[in-house]
Amino acid sequence: MTQMAGTSTKQMLSERVHARLREAIMRGEYAPSEALKPQELAQQHQVSLAVVREALVRLVGEGIAVRLPNRGFAVPDFSDRRWQEIAEARRTIEPVMLRMAIERGDLDWEARVRAAHHRLARTPAYVPDEGEYYSSAWSEAHRVFHRTLLEGCGNPVLLDTSDRLWTASELARRWSARRRPDRDGAAEHRRLEEAALARDADTAADVLAQHLTLTAAGLTPCT
Repeated sequence: MTQMAGTSTKQMLSERVHARLREAIMRGEYAPSEALKPQELAQQHQVSLAVVREALVRLVGEGIAVRLPNRGFAVPDFSDRRWQEIAEARRTIEPVMLRMAIERGDLDWEARVRAAHHRLARTPAYVPDEGEYYSSAWSEAHRVFHRTLLEGCGNPVLLDTSDRLWTASELARRWSARRRPDRDGAAEHRRLEEAALARDADTAADVLAQHLTLTAAGLTPCT
């Protein structure tokens, strides 16, 4: 019983540290490539090294941290090749899913797409109290809009794959927006909604592919 209680406590602490570190990285409190030192984090959060390492391993699995051979953990770099690989995977999968959604989606799907876009368009992308990156409310509205567009495909395996790619690219999305402040993301989302509801699969797929391409382009090294 005592061992079970200890395991439960460790898991609870790891969840807490994971959530706090994830939020801090997403808010830009750690710079790209900055080291995430387990000893310092353990002292900062007043937990054991084992708890911190467990939280960091979870962040690595989510694509929000990287594990460096013999060098511990760090925030990924904005020019990390992995971001381009994730973007390529999304450009390969998501336009196909959107085509399927436009073909298969019913009136309820149309209504949910319209509602999700309305929420996204009316949610402030930036909130002073949350730093220079996207607000948590906008980020969630953004996720729901894109997820709703694809849900019409009706394939849970594809949706699960898309969900994992979305989570892995969340940090890259925030960095890209910061490096491309002139980008009109609201117009891109509006065109996506209009093409999907018009059942124009060719245009919708092209707009989505370009939308994903622009995000990836915002992470290429400046020359």
